[in-house]
Amino acid sequence: MSCGCKTSGDSAHSCGTKSANGCESVDTCGNSYKLSVFDWLSNINNPSTQTDFVEVRFKNDRKFFYKNVHQLPLHMGSVVTVESSPGHDIGVVSLTGELVKIQMKKKFVTEDNPLKIYRLANQKDIEVWQAARAKEETVKMQARKIAYGLNLDMKITDVEYQGDGGKVTFYYTADNRVDFRMLIKEFAAAFRTKIDMKQIGFRQEAAKVGGIGSCGRELCCSTWLTDFRSVNTNAARYQQLSINPQKLAGQCGKLKCCLNYELDSYLDALSDFPPSSTTLDTQNGKAFCIKIDVFKKRMWFAYVERSMAWFNLEVKDVKKMVALNKSGQKTPPLEEFNITDIPVKSVDLIQENTIDRFERRGKNPGKNSNKRKPNNQQKGDRKPSAKGPDNRKPQAPKKGTPESRSPQQNQGPKKFKKKPQPRRDDTA
Repeated sequence: MSCGCKTSGDSAHSCGTKSANGCESVDTCGNSYKLSVFDWLSNINNPSTQTDFVEVRFKNDRKFFYKNVHQLPLHMGSVVTVESSPGHDIGVVSLTGELVKIQMKKKFVTEDNPLKIYRLANQKDIEVWQAARAKEETVKMQARKIAYGLNLDMKITDVEYQGDGGKVTFYYTADNRVDFRMLIKEFAAAFRTKIDMKQIGFRQEAAKVGGIGSCGRELCCSTWLTDFRSVNTNAARYQQLSINPQKLAGQCGKLKCCLNYELDSYLDALSDFPPSSTTLDTQNGKAFCIKIDVFKKRMWFAYVERSMAWFNLEVKDVKKMVALNKSGQKTPPLEEFNITDIPVKSVDLIQENTIDRFERRGKNPGKNSNKRKPNNQQKGDRKPSAKGPDNRKPQAPKKGTPESRSPQQNQGPKKFKKKPQPRRDDTA
């Protein structure tokens, strides 16, 4: 029986395991556990009172909590048949033990009227489930054609069949509200099953479809990110990033979620800085802040009359100058506090910036490179040995070879110059 792993990809995949312990390589087999919770209680003995709830994952990032009413021996990777409306659904157990209670509390799921686990999926359940999954791509293409024919401003992102094939869910994205009453009638006539429409956001669409980000890795929302926090342009401003929509937007068209990762560290570092709107009243005139370097703890100021000349100041010096202005005194000129950085000459060890690093230098450097060069003889009174380098006596050259010929014979036939003949007189 198939273990059901890689449920977000090819449903026909099988690990080849038939044990009740589930998939033996559950951490590496497929990508159905891309959003799984790390079980940090796995090496701790279970308490006397164990929970009856388990977490079951379905296609992509959809998962829910079910109660094991029949006390089945469930493990991560076990394929189970669970309660659904209508009929039943099939999923893969993704989490067991005490961490299930913590996840239920985190997602505000109560234990009142829980959904139940019917049984471990048998071979017939697996075959029906895989047959329904095999039709999803064809149904999605056909559904897009129907929606396009009705001139609906929507995009059908994904299609998910229920485990028993009794219901199909269409996930779609749209900017405005869509009246799909006629669309449901067309879908019901074409697919002959119960239709369920669910609108999702653009971030959820990117999480379902997946892809590679600008960093070269898989999208965070489709691998480990379980919730979406609001991201605004202030996060980029705090990190001194240029407000470039093309660089700050992800594949979903919204601001990247990774803008929030280091935001707290930047806010802690900026708490020691004066406000960026700080102005200094110096003896040479007023100066305003142009930019901030969070890592070097420096601020650049320029005079109002000479805004093209920037002065690099330490944060502690800026605080002293602000304190003097608050006491009603003018600060010394910015030139006295300016820091001149000594440029460090970088060494390009891997020749990354050299355009012709792949070209051959010199004339045919690779030609005859494998030939062994003769060693130069050292100066001295030592006589050359009659033996070769391998202590063998030199053998006499064979007859007929160029080495056995005399120097005169090796020169070849002599060439004779033709004598100049007298020029004939055509008039004679």
